[in-house]
Amino acid sequence: MRHSRSAAISRFALVAGVATAALALAGCQAPAESGGGEEETLQIAYISFAVANTYDEPMLAEAQRVADENNAELTVFDGNLDPSLQATLIQDVVASGQYDGMIVQPIYGPAILDAVQGALDAGITVVNIDQILGDDFTSGATQLEGLSANVVFVGSILGQKFGEQAVEACASKNLDPCNVAYLHDLKTSAVSIALWDAFNEVTAGTPVTVVAEGETFWNPAAAQTAVADILTANPDIDAIVTSDQGLQGAALAIEAAGMSMSDFLLVGYGGSVWGQEHVADGSVFSDVLMAPATTGRLGMEALIDALRNGNDHGDVDPFADFPNNGVITQDTADQFTGEWAG
Repeated sequence: MRHSRSAAISRFALVAGVATAALALAGCQAPAESGGGEEETLQIAYISFAVANTYDEPMLAEAQRVADENNAELTVFDGNLDPSLQATLIQDVVASGQYDGMIVQPIYGPAILDAVQGALDAGITVVNIDQILGDDFTSGATQLEGLSANVVFVGSILGQKFGEQAVEACASKNLDPCNVAYLHDLKTSAVSIALWDAFNEVTAGTPVTVVAEGETFWNPAAAQTAVADILTANPDIDAIVTSDQGLQGAALAIEAAGMSMSDFLLVGYGGSVWGQEHVADGSVFSDVLMAPATTGRLGMEALIDALRNGNDHGDVDPFADFPNNGVITQDTADQFTGEWAG
């Protein structure tokens, strides 16, 4: 069974509290204090999307912090961008009989539904975070009965905002057509599927014309290679749209080609420190926010409360109180603080 202790995970200096301190679990109190060690130590399994991912690091770090403060021992299982592996890891957790609770962060929700149902049937308390656990990527509502909380972003809503920003970026230069390079992150993941579908729906009938596609695997080095190939084959690219990790790779490819970021319209999603800073200085047109640290905190708080006090929290929106509908523009960049490095 592949797993890694969370002690091996890098901890971020999470500065996102300025933007997210006001967020709270709807209708619940903070988890109970550990009572000076009098309460039984909880055993919790954390089924990660991918441990070696800069977006996931602060999510896990915040979950670990809350677990540490509430006498809970966290064991991390690395899905490593493989939905089948995630299903196997969940089955291993159930078979071990060692865990009171489990947090799942799906890569592709439909692929692990049966495994999570097995965990619930075995009496394990489960909280879903970040990605949709189910096959409807247009809704943040719980799709598997029995979860103690569902703390997610909706991929189609993110894709809608992403598409709207691409349209606005092209309009800012009066480009028609506007030749766009679209970099998927992981084509088989739920979030990439939902993003792509919503992006196409929003941009249909507009000057936005996707003339090239690539894949980043949320890795700047992979994105650099993909963008270098795209720029060689498509010298008329006007805009590049992708995740923040993808934009980092794009910036490297652009520089290596002897060009400037200002030669392209760049639209990102992630809301990382890198993204926020580059929107602020004008080198990136806009960036759609994501909040991994907030998500990890809210998910673990809900799980601890469910285990200690029997409280279920239902659907929790980690983005409820962010400004400008969660879209970072040059005019609004100073209202945001990135929750992850990028």
